[in-house]
Amino acid sequence: MEKAAIKNVFVQGAITPQFIANSIAKHQSKTQIGAHDIFLGQVRADVIDGKEVKAIDYSAYEAMANKKFHEIREATFKKYELSCMHIYHSMGRVEAGEICLFVFVSSPHRKVVFEALQYVVEEIKAQVPVFGKEVFEDESYQWKVNK
Repeated sequence: MEKAAIKNVFVQGAITPQFIANSIAKHQSKTQIGAHDIFLGQVRADVIDGKEVKAIDYSAYEAMANKKFHEIREATFKKYELSCMHIYHSMGRVEAGEICLFVFVSSPHRKVVFEALQYVVEEIKAQVPVFGKEVFEDESYQWKVNK
């Protein structure tokens, strides 16, 4: 497999249902794929110290974060027999209920996609320097801690 170029995974604002549907539709022509698995990260309206989160404003050092996404992608392809993988992460403000992370993995066989998807999502959460500012209804905020 040739070395893949570092891709920009960032999308401005929320990842729309139409974007997700189009990504799925594009794979119908890839007839060697037998299974897909998708992770959608959604902004929760957590209540913290009596205040509800209305949105998360995402920021990152994009070059550094894209490099880390690329490393995770390469490691996943080495570890699992995948046909393809797509990762998209929001940048900027995403309202509660909207999608902020979309990970899509495909393989000839289903067992692989389940294992690979869990691996990718956990690695993203542990390694990628993306920062989320939780914005409350009064526009006050705090920096989010990944759990």
